[in-house]
Parts: sequence; C-alpha cells; structure tokens
Amino acid sequence: MPLHLTEAQLNEPVTKYARADFATLYPQWTVNEALAHMRQHPPPGRIIYFYVVDEHMKLVGVVPTRRLLLAQPETAIRDIMIRGVIGIPNSASLLEACEFFTLHRLLAFPIVDELKRLVGVIDIEAYAEELAETGHSEAPDPTARDEVFQLIGVRLTQSQQARPLVAFRGRFPWLLCNVFGGTLAAVLTEVYQVELNWRAAVLALFIPVVLALAESVAIQSLTLALDAFRDGRTKWADLLKKLRPEFGTGLLLGLGTGLLVGAIAAVWQGIAILFAIVAGGIVIGVTGAALVGMVVPSVLRILKLNPQVAAGPIALTCADVIALLAYFNLARLLTP
Repeated sequence: MPLHLTEAQLNEPVTKYARADFATLYPQWTVNEALAHMRQHPPPGRIIYFYVVDEHMKLVGVVPTRRLLLAQPETAIRDIMIRGVIGIPNSASLLEACEFFTLHRLLAFPIVDELKRLVGVIDIEAYAEELAETGHSEAPDPTARDEVFQLIGVRLTQSQQARPLVAFRGRFPWLLCNVFGGTLAAVLTEVYQVELNWRAAVLALFIPVVLALAESVAIQSLTLALDAFRDGRTKWADLLKKLRPEFGTGLLLGLGTGLLVGAIAAVWQGIAILFAIVAGGIVIGVTGAALVGMVVPSVLRILKLNPQVAAGPIALTCADVIALLAYFNLARLLTP
C-alpha cells in the first residue's frame, strides 16, 4: 500500500487537494428532511461525513453517516450532530494536514477559512492510492484503514526528520523531561546524603545498576506498547487491561534481577542488610518502570500526542525517579 506523494507535493496548500463535492446539512432540519434532500440532490462524490453549516456556510457540526441513518426521522440535526468539529485551516500545507490524520485518525477533515466557513474537505484518499482504488463511500476495512494511518505516520515522521528546525521543535520540548529528571535525581541525592554517607557511601556504588535496570525495563515496555498500537485505537479500557499482566511481568523481572544484584552486593561488600536495600530498590524500581513504560505511550496516544517522540523521555524520567525514591527510602528505613 504505497504512498505516492513527493516532498514538493506535501508542501503544497491543502486546498489544492480539497474536494468541493461534500455533503452539507442545516441544523434546523429534521433527519427525515435531510434524507429527503439527499435523495433529491445527491452529492456527486463520496459521502464519509455530513457537515452541518449555517446560512453563511459556517461549520457548526458534523454527523457521521451511521448516526444519520439510525436516528429517528423527527429528530433535529442539531440534536445528533457532533459539535466542536476539528477543522483544518485553509492556510495549511498538505504535510500539516497529514498531522491531523495521524493524531485524530479520522477518515476526512473539513477545511475552513478564517471565519470558520466550510471551503472544502480533505480525506485520507489524498495520501493513499489504495483507498482511491476501492472507491468506497464508507469506511474501508479496519485493518486496511489502520495500515494506511500507520503509513501516513511514517511518511509524516520522515518528512519532519528531513527538516532540522521542524524536528527540533518536535523533539526538544520532550528532552526537557530528561533535564528535569536529572536535576531531580541530583536533588534526591542531596536529600538522602545521610544514607549515601552510610558505610563510606556503599549505596552510591549500586545507583547506576538500579537506574540502568529500571530504564531498560521501561524501554522494553514502551517498545511493546508502541508496537501494539498497530492493532488499532487505544482507549482507557484497553490500557487498564494491559496493566495487570505488565505489572506481573515487571514484578518477575524485578525479583529476578533484584535478588541477583542484591546477593552480589551483600557478598561483595560483606553487609547483609545491603541485600534487602538493593534487591528491594530494584524490585520496586523495575516494577514501576514496567508500568510507566506501558502507561506513558498509551496515555499520550489517547491524548492525541505523538508517543514516538514524547514517550521515551517521559518514561525514562519517571522510571529514574521511582527507582531512586525506592532505593533511598529503603536505605533510610533499614539502616541505623
């Protein structure tokens, strides 16, 4: 399912690829009046969504086809329309419009001018020849649709990476999470300096391995979460279902690595209590990191943010903080 757009085309105005054969309704119409109007004046193109406008063509809502067909005949269009429609400004480029598809995963978007008047519609066909060949007026097969969205996302990422300033704006803000996390780690180290001074700062020797294990597990969980996005949309219910098995996996990974490193630390330093501190810190840190790695990209996806760019810095920062807090507090509780 190849995409057939060049870099030059992606920088062209979105209005060049907009369709003018969209279907419009008025909010005061009933469902029966709207259907009668469509039968008498059928739109010449595909019908994906019905756009609700006022007498000045200002966009006020959208009605999915299924909702219109299943509504009671006497119901007013204003009562079944979706308000707060996401519109693409007519000044946007085709590449900028591409971001709307990857973030919101809709099949079409209205194009509006400065006064929010409807001037055209851009649908997913503009990016994928496969859908153009099907000629469907309704949504394509869900599997094919998800593959198209994924390909659009890949194309968008490649185009953004080719422009350093755009890539910088997209990636730099999330790196501030690492700056914040590193600063917080330094603050925590100072707060717990009494524990770090215990037994000639023996605890400091194992901070790198505690953090490395937590970060590695966070990256593993994060990668699995991103890979699972190919199956379709992410919802809060889906996230809750994933947390329980990921908690179990993180706990087992923490126990396996924590007991091993804790034993090494206790034997190496000859301090029995060090086993509990190191092992406990790793178990809690790794388990928390597994959950963070699963939760962060999923939440970003639900919130329509780009998890491929933002999830890594946020997840690693959270994993570091959880691991350090667990390690230092165990040291405070278990040492005189």
